[in-house]
Amino acid sequence: MSGDPLFIEGVDWGDVGVMGFKVVIAFAFLLVATMFMVWFERKLISDMQNRIGPNVAGPWGLLQTFADGVKFFFKEDLRPENADPLVFRLAPYIAAVTAFLSFAIVPVGGVFEDVDGPTGMVSIFGKNTYLQVADPPIGILLLLAMSSVAVYGIMLAGWSSGSKYPLIGSVRASAQAISYEAALGMATVVVVLLAGTLSTHGIVARQAGGIDTWFVVSSGVVPFVVFLIAATAELNRPPFDLVEAEQELVGGFHTEYSSIRFALFFLAEFMNVITMSAIMVTLFFGGPAGPIFFGLDWLWPTVWFFAKVVAFLFMFVWFRATLPRLRYDQLMHLGWKVLIPLILGWLLFISVKELRPVYDWNPVVAFGGVAIGAIICVALLVAALRAGDRAYQRDLEDV
Repeated sequence: MSGDPLFIEGVDWGDVGVMGFKVVIAFAFLLVATMFMVWFERKLISDMQNRIGPNVAGPWGLLQTFADGVKFFFKEDLRPENADPLVFRLAPYIAAVTAFLSFAIVPVGGVFEDVDGPTGMVSIFGKNTYLQVADPPIGILLLLAMSSVAVYGIMLAGWSSGSKYPLIGSVRASAQAISYEAALGMATVVVVLLAGTLSTHGIVARQAGGIDTWFVVSSGVVPFVVFLIAATAELNRPPFDLVEAEQELVGGFHTEYSSIRFALFFLAEFMNVITMSAIMVTLFFGGPAGPIFFGLDWLWPTVWFFAKVVAFLFMFVWFRATLPRLRYDQLMHLGWKVLIPLILGWLLFISVKELRPVYDWNPVVAFGGVAIGAIICVALLVAALRAGDRAYQRDLEDV
């Protein structure tokens, strides 16, 4: 189920041309989609909060983001005297490149109907291929790797600026990433367990049987909820935007950046929102799956994919417009004491559910053991939390 059919019979210049074409199209789409996302967020928040959004540059303010981008190009590029020259310049590119590489493994089209057949293939210039830049056999591992590497862009930007406020923002970023990367990874493991493959194309193909086969349903919703919360924290989006926290840290990790380097961080942030929305659609909502009308097989899967992505973009903007920022202790509490124990327990349940018919385990013994283990773990966790709260209260009284 993995591996692009473009390369099955070797590689020629035509194959290289098709691959280059897919890369250019994906990159151009992400740039345009990022500009749309900035406009979409401004307009939607202005509607939700009864304010005026961008309305000067272009019809309905559509060209405002383009105008902002042009402005960044002509602003003076400043570098603090105490900054590390090489790392200070490199950090914005790390943030932007990882966002694009994560999107490269996402199937954005193709008909997925037969679970056991060669689904999702399209023809580009007479070459059979998948409608995604690449389909590595370890696609999910690549996603998790890029999610981890992206944090280095923020960490290095804060450290190399030679200023205390960016440094605090980068330290917050590292702690936040460690806290929520574990929950996000284990939610992804649930999907891999159900799909039986690390290929994103294979994961979409396993959900080709209808809505009841989408992993948001077959996994029991909990992994999706955990993934959504952890992804919001990974993106540094409200209510988890403590990395920037302009009321406390001036602007966080990118306080000392200006001109196009600041624009790259801005671009990476919104590009990551689009990429993570596409990843959630791929992992839990069947990717391009959806009904096909009027015989336009090549069009409808892509339409359904982008409709699902826009729904998630709306959700992220809704979060920003309505939810207050968490305190740092609340951020750590949610990540370590709620999400990680919850997804660990659910992963154990799904594992037993998938392995029971294979090894012919007694269902009462299997699920009863899971229930007893979950009760013991919850009791131990509650006891540990109460002990920690008592110690915290004693420390406050001593102060």
